[in-house]
Amino acid sequence: MGAVPDPLAATFAAANPFVVRQQGSYEGGQLVRGQNTATIGVAVPIPEPFGSELQKWRESFHDPMARAVPTHVTLMPPTVVGRDDLPAIEEHLSAAAATGRPFPMLLQGTDTFRPISPVTFVRVAAGAEECAATEARVRSGVLAREARFPYHPHVTVAHLLPDDVLVRAQEILADYEARFLVTGFALYLHGDDGVWRIRRYFPYGG
Repeated sequence: MGAVPDPLAATFAAANPFVVRQQGSYEGGQLVRGQNTATIGVAVPIPEPFGSELQKWRESFHDPMARAVPTHVTLMPPTVVGRDDLPAIEEHLSAAAATGRPFPMLLQGTDTFRPISPVTFVRVAAGAEECAATEARVRSGVLAREARFPYHPHVTVAHLLPDDVLVRAQEILADYEARFLVTGFALYLHGDDGVWRIRRYFPYGG
C-alpha cells in the first residue's frame, strides 16, 4: 500500500508558502520523510466550541481535509524531523512558550488567498501580532526554517475546492465571529492514518 496522504502538508503548502519537504531521506541538506522520522507541526488550537464549529463548517463544504486537520492557526508548517530530536524540540517549544503571555484572539469575517492559492479562511482580526511573535520564537534554534513569504495567521475553512465552493464558504462565514483567550500552543504529530493529533500542549508563561 502507498503512503497515507498528508492533508495538513497540502494545506500549509498552499495557504502558507513555506518550504515543505516530504519524500526521500535528505534533500538540499534537509532531513525529509523516511525511517525514524516524524512529521510535526506547531499551531494554536482553536478552543471549543469554536474549533468544532468551524470544523463542521469545513465538512459542510465537503473539504476532504476537514476531519484530518484540527481547527488551528499555524505557527510552523509540517516539518520532517528525526524522532530522536523530539525531546530537544519539545524543550525548545517549552522555552518559546515560557516567554509568552496569554492574549485575546478575535476571529472575524473571511478572506481568501485566491487566485494565488485555492483557500478560504477566517481572519485573525485581533491577536495576529502575538501569533507573529510566537511564530518567530518557534521558528528558531532547533526549528529554524526559512520562510519564503511573510507570516499570515489565519484559520482555513475551505481548501482545494472549486471556486464556487470557495466563494460560498467566504460568503456564508462573512459574519462569523469568535472571541477567546489564547493560553499557549501545541505540537502536532501526523499519524500513519493521515490525522493530525496534539502530542503536547505548551502553556504561555509555563
